[in-house]
Amino acid sequence: MSRHLLVAGGSMAGLRAAEQVRKEGFAGRITVVSQERHMPYNRPPLSKDVLARHGSDTSPEEWHSSVAFRLRASVADVEWRLGVTATASDLATRTVTLDDGSKVRYDGLVAATGLRPRRLSIPGPAAGRHVIRTLDDAVGLRAALRPGARVVIVGAGFIGCEVAATARTLGCEVDVVEPASAPMVRPLGVRLGSALQRHHERRGVRFHLGRTVAFTTGPGGTHDAAAVLAGVVLDDGTRLPADALVESVGSHANTEWLAGNGLDLADGLLCDNRLRVEGRSDLVAVGDIARFPNPSVDEIPRRVEHWCIPTDTAKRAARTITAHLDGRPLDDDVFTPLPSFWSDQFDLRLQGYGAPGLGDHTELLEGTLHGAAAGEPTAVGYLRNDHLAGVVLVGVPAARHQHYRGLVGTACVPA
Repeated sequence: MSRHLLVAGGSMAGLRAAEQVRKEGFAGRITVVSQERHMPYNRPPLSKDVLARHGSDTSPEEWHSSVAFRLRASVADVEWRLGVTATASDLATRTVTLDDGSKVRYDGLVAATGLRPRRLSIPGPAAGRHVIRTLDDAVGLRAALRPGARVVIVGAGFIGCEVAATARTLGCEVDVVEPASAPMVRPLGVRLGSALQRHHERRGVRFHLGRTVAFTTGPGGTHDAAAVLAGVVLDDGTRLPADALVESVGSHANTEWLAGNGLDLADGLLCDNRLRVEGRSDLVAVGDIARFPNPSVDEIPRRVEHWCIPTDTAKRAARTITAHLDGRPLDDDVFTPLPSFWSDQFDLRLQGYGAPGLGDHTELLEGTLHGAAAGEPTAVGYLRNDHLAGVVLVGVPAARHQHYRGLVGTACVPA
């Protein structure tokens, strides 16, 4: 009897999972269910060059064609069910319920449902408030980024700063509101984050640090939720005019559909090092929602929200789930991925390797922080217990990236 693998989630993680199980030799049926109405596409460019490149009159289909992943021949027979969402599951009977009322039985399940943006819980007009996670989000935001438009961005992480740079490049007036003491402080720390803040400020971006949004207002200061957005009021009373409000304040893991099965859903899906969800042989997780231990760092399970992780976790999870489906023993390989990420902001390219956010202090490996603010090549090492946990490069030529990647990779090899 042919085995059936169900992949819940049709983003990059779901696509890579399907590809990898085929690469592992699984010949059974594969079904991918996806809340998206689009076939899988690359998300990071949405807040970077793609947002700037397309005009407000560009069709969603043209947007999609510019970021869509090429489907490999190995997954040509995969069944894609687009525009449907997994709403419930019964792991005992191996059944997933979809929002169209149908139920799907499986022999193996890959959880790849990813994240959704957090929203601000504030009173005032709702129209004109944006997030950027999906292609449709980007299309909607692009229509608001007209020259002269007043844009307030809440959250100065990578996405918030990327959108700020793009909006400013398009001629918008940009204010960034951030509760922390520096932009991108969580992954980069205060010193490098402050240096990059100066790079933004030289191009006209205004920062309001240590502040949060209290409420939004409409014309004349009305708080009517049905009014058109006209302004944002901060917790210290500062009033910022706003034609658009971009909320970049973190994410929620899409795990509600697995509730009621006795799983730890506190922060994504708790997995072992083989990506089995709490040791279950027929359920693995991939991508942003997988919370797994990386022995090259320590034994604490963590989620990793970097672009390389969907592919890395899909490779490991595919070996795990196909071994179960084919009745083979699991291999003894230890999963020790080296996270990598990048961010384009104005004319700067940031490239990171490892886990800078776990560092307890920093050390300049190349250049100066003053130089980083001016776009000069700079490398910052992030040390944890005097071992290099990660490195962030600013404006460093690509030819030297492998050197720094190697430094982190060597430092992360378990003793």
